[in-house]
Amino acid sequence: MRFNRGGQLYAPWGYIAGTHPDPIEKKPFFHVEPGSIAFSFGMVGCDLHCAYCQNWLSSQVLRDRHAATPITDVSAEALVAAALRGGATSMVSTYNEPLITVEWAAHVFERARTAGLRTGIVSNGFASTHVLDYLSPQLDMAKIDLKTMEDRRYRDLGGRLQPVLDTIASLHARRVWVEVVTLLVPPGFNDSDDELDRLARFVAGVSPNLPWHVTAFHPDYHMADRASTSPDALARAAAIGRDAGLVFVYAGNLPGQLGRLEDTACPACRTTLVERRGFRVVASRIGADGRCPACGAVIPGRWDAPPPARRP
Repeated sequence: MRFNRGGQLYAPWGYIAGTHPDPIEKKPFFHVEPGSIAFSFGMVGCDLHCAYCQNWLSSQVLRDRHAATPITDVSAEALVAAALRGGATSMVSTYNEPLITVEWAAHVFERARTAGLRTGIVSNGFASTHVLDYLSPQLDMAKIDLKTMEDRRYRDLGGRLQPVLDTIASLHARRVWVEVVTLLVPPGFNDSDDELDRLARFVAGVSPNLPWHVTAFHPDYHMADRASTSPDALARAAAIGRDAGLVFVYAGNLPGQLGRLEDTACPACRTTLVERRGFRVVASRIGADGRCPACGAVIPGRWDAPPPARRP
């Protein structure tokens, strides 16, 4: 993504491959201002090459001749203005891998924060300490994919396991709000009870309050011949997560088929605080103070609206 030309370092800058105002639950962030709008933007390219990638038309455009995505020149100020016009309260770098276009993300985020918007990334988490040092001062929240606990599988995808584990722990230590997602890929990629237990115990070891989302795979890209993840498989994974000590475990990508596994409940009194169907918030009973209205327990997250937006 970067190259030296005549002694100058060039990095991706000043373009987008896509933008869209999304429910923040789509990212998914379940503990950040439920029902709000996240303005999504992305570039092209990814350091990994997952055979099941659902954004492969943009993420794999640099290595797969069948992938193609048009790009548009744009300024950070124009992106922020579009987000404000659309009623967004946050801006999220997604679609491709934000950590390989981090200079552009940090630039956009700086302008977004000045305008009163939260900032976030949807990332595979394959980061160095230097990247996190650079980005985290401009970052409010991060959704990190934890794909497997097997290093050999990460290497097959083009990465390594340990940097991803370090990223999750480091972002949490830096007080960036983190939610972790594991796409459950059957059969045998990461859906065994043993591996799910190891995944959940790692997340709980960082903090039992980190939300863990187990989400359904559907056939795509080079894995079009596999079966989709069943609701029962997601329910089994969620139960393993709770047994491992996680307080907030969610199941996704199968709206209306997962019972209460889309909802946020108070861990103290079990009152349903946020009721969801897919990406839609049906009801929200948690206030800006992040407390359960029934028992007063504090629910970890970012429940308050960000500062009032100012046009850049």
